[in-house]
Amino acid sequence: MFDRKTIISLAVLSVTQIIGWGTLSLPAVSGRQMAAETGLSLPEIFSGNSILYVVMGICAPFLGTYFVRYGARRVMILGTMIMLPGYVLISLAHGPVFYLLGWLVLGVGGSATLTTAAYIQLNEIAGAKAKSAIGALMLLTGLSSSIFWPISWTLSEHFGWRATAQMFSLTLLVCSLPLYLFCLPKFEKPAGLAGTPVPRRDVTARRFNSVFVMIVSAIALNSFVTFGLAAIMIELLKAIGLSPSEATAFGSLLGVLQVSARGMDFIGGGRWDGISTGITGGCALPLSMLLLLFAPHTHGTIVVFLIIYGLGSGALAVARATIPLVFYEKADYAQASSKMALPLNIISALAAPVLIAVLSSVGIAALLTLTLACSSTALLLLLFLAKARPVSPVLTV
Repeated sequence: MFDRKTIISLAVLSVTQIIGWGTLSLPAVSGRQMAAETGLSLPEIFSGNSILYVVMGICAPFLGTYFVRYGARRVMILGTMIMLPGYVLISLAHGPVFYLLGWLVLGVGGSATLTTAAYIQLNEIAGAKAKSAIGALMLLTGLSSSIFWPISWTLSEHFGWRATAQMFSLTLLVCSLPLYLFCLPKFEKPAGLAGTPVPRRDVTARRFNSVFVMIVSAIALNSFVTFGLAAIMIELLKAIGLSPSEATAFGSLLGVLQVSARGMDFIGGGRWDGISTGITGGCALPLSMLLLLFAPHTHGTIVVFLIIYGLGSGALAVARATIPLVFYEKADYAQASSKMALPLNIISALAAPVLIAVLSSVGIAALLTLTLACSSTALLLLLFLAKARPVSPVLTV
């Protein structure tokens, strides 16, 4: 299905993206211990994720030109080197300064290394098979939380969260950086890449602005829910009655369920596009919120909630990366993704602290009502986007 360079890229990016996103989930597992030892409140601990997303979003538009000029591989090498001191700074924190500075550094490096960079690398290498390659990467990396939540929990219990953060920095140095340097295929710049993203030729200029706004709004609202709940899922499960160990175990199942959804999309191949995937996942999110909002919080209900929510959020993760492929020509994907990253990351940045504050101060019902409203609005926008599809075939195989 894929050529040798694409397979190598998938293997390298699977490992490095699992490490990159998995290590960033430390507050989700050890947030209360971090708060106790740094003197920060729990919302302040989760605000580190906000800084990460805001900085990633601010940096992303500026990186678009460098992705086009030098290729994703070189940008990711630099980003990994920048991330290294971020975890060290966090491990040294005894107050807000080092803690927040560490997340700022991680945000700068992460903007050049995580998700968008990986998709751009695959778009460079896979060409017309970009959607399938991105789907395969998401299938392989969907277990990052299932892998790293138990790892973070175990390391924090035995060595403390500070030593765990330092171990994460070492992992980037001895694993991720060499993989980018020596294993990832080098970039061969195609001729005539556009400097500014333009709509697909059959999307009229008059419709383009409204389509762009709908894409960003739909993805942002769903990202607010999925990114926010990913960060606070263990706290949410504890709030509805699970013990810390049960919450960690149940929460770790999400990765498996998300991979299942991504697997179904990958198997589907070219039979549906990113919008169809988004609508499918977009239906599941409100349904899962309604279940947890109105059903008794038994173990059975929690399992059903996790199944519906996990499958829906997994499908939406694929949609976030592939919806732009429906409306943009291949050569413009890097620029378009970079320009979309700023508003998307700012919304995602607000998610964790807002949701943990709502959960802590108002309660579960208010949290679920808020996420229900966001996911329902996003579903309506996706339905409007379905009507705005270009008439030519999407870039799938």
